[in-house]
Amino acid sequence: MESKLPFGKKNYQWMIIGVAAIIIGFVIMSLDSAPHGFGFLGLTLGPIVVMAGFIIQIYAILQKPTK
Repeated sequence: MESKLPFGKKNYQWMIIGVAAIIIGFVIMSLDSAPHGFGFLGLTLGPIVVMAGFIIQIYAILQKPTK
């Protein structure tokens, strides 16, 4: 029986990992103790983690579904 879902199991697993990375990135940015979030966490580490999460999302969408 063929699945009616547009993606395979691995695609959804990668999507969950991507969403988790995006959420973790925003949490890291909120933890910055510098005024207005202008420290290392708010300007460097957090955005890098968020961008990595979006790249993982793109990979999850473009990856060919496996059976």
